[in-house]
Amino acid sequence: MMALNMLSPAEIKVSSFMDTTMNQYRVPKLSGKCSWRRKDSGITVGRIVRCSAQPPPPAWPGRAVPEQVQKTWDGPKPISIVGSTGSIGTQTLDIVAENPDKFRVVALAAGSNVTLLADQVKRFKPQLVSVRDESLVGELKEALADIEHMPEIIPGDQGIVEVARHPDAVTVPTVAAIEAGKHIALANKETLIAGGPFVLPLAHKHNIKILPADSEHSAIFQCIQGLPEGALRRVILTGSGGAFRTWPVEKLKDVKVADALKHPNWVMGKKITVDSATLFNKGLEVIEAHYLFGAEYDNIEIVIHPQSIIHSMVETQDSSVLGQLGWADMRLPILYTLSWPDRIHCSEVTWPRLDLCKLGSLTFEYPDKAKYPSLDLVYAAGRAGGTMTGVLSAANEKAVEMFIDEKISFLDIFKVVELTCDKHRSELVTSPSLEDIIHYDSWARVYAASLQLSSNRSPVPAAA
Repeated sequence: MMALNMLSPAEIKVSSFMDTTMNQYRVPKLSGKCSWRRKDSGITVGRIVRCSAQPPPPAWPGRAVPEQVQKTWDGPKPISIVGSTGSIGTQTLDIVAENPDKFRVVALAAGSNVTLLADQVKRFKPQLVSVRDESLVGELKEALADIEHMPEIIPGDQGIVEVARHPDAVTVPTVAAIEAGKHIALANKETLIAGGPFVLPLAHKHNIKILPADSEHSAIFQCIQGLPEGALRRVILTGSGGAFRTWPVEKLKDVKVADALKHPNWVMGKKITVDSATLFNKGLEVIEAHYLFGAEYDNIEIVIHPQSIIHSMVETQDSSVLGQLGWADMRLPILYTLSWPDRIHCSEVTWPRLDLCKLGSLTFEYPDKAKYPSLDLVYAAGRAGGTMTGVLSAANEKAVEMFIDEKISFLDIFKVVELTCDKHRSELVTSPSLEDIIHYDSWARVYAASLQLSSNRSPVPAAA
């Protein structure tokens, strides 16, 4: 049943975050179940939680049918980019540069890379620019001193908001634009994983489209185009298996940071590469798929696909399976997000075409839950809902930071997340406000950081 049509409270069985056993390799094995008393009107019944809170409406309830919308702009589609100097931002600008007749940039926001931002401003001539660090405004103006038309520069968080809701922009990548009537090209997971219970009703209220720009959810989005109502049966998320797919589980206790940063297929930042190694990245995509497409957690599966050619699949009610294939190139899902519902012709020089015969074979494996305890943690958090998913995401982010800084071991990442989620059980909010989401995101990071190492280096709660 799609979450949009759910009219009665759900009975949610969840794995306990604390009731674990440890094998000789210190990989937590989740076992047993527990009742979770929810902060806002949940009633604990035995080992099952009955919750009166309704799940938020999905962005795309199992199908995607383009609406006939009157264009509100002339010429190329105007877009704003928040995070223009990051990986997704620079790839988006590559697409704009290659398709100047299709897209134009009206606003850019960046963090602290003033040199790259200045180059982007000179090339794409946006009307509005934001740099997060206010102390860098002078440096940015100096770098732009020789341009003919100086853009408006608004620093800090307010600048990011203004870029997001720029009046000319049609599709932008931030939640701040929803109330301004802007469609969202969503490239980060945190917006829905932490904010789904708040963001989705808000987008639904303002009739805003949330268009997924990451490869897996873009693949699902492409596969559900034109499906009839109720046709979606199962979502199948594919993942490479990360750096340790072929490692025996007993070696994981010896993992070094450099080992975890060796992704077999993708070139990504440190955090997401470690997430791929733990499979937290794929688990978080399960939560995102639930929020985006309304699929129940029992109907979202993960399959290890080492070649990273099939980016995800859907199964329909008649058991047909539809998949989206392509080389491991983030530009394709970004392009589809920007151009949807249209398809834009791409040059074979800059966009190599897929050659299945040259590829040879595609293989698939079940994920090993002994190696990837993140999966049980993520499904449990997803079924709990509310603020639990944001707490899990924030705790994982902090744990990965501590691992990269060599403060904890690779296997400790799982334990830090588990302990943080367990601590949050008594404070779980099923229908959170934006303030609740921000509060518990901050709380999770502080609590995860406060966990102390025991004599055998395993994190334990700090003494009161």
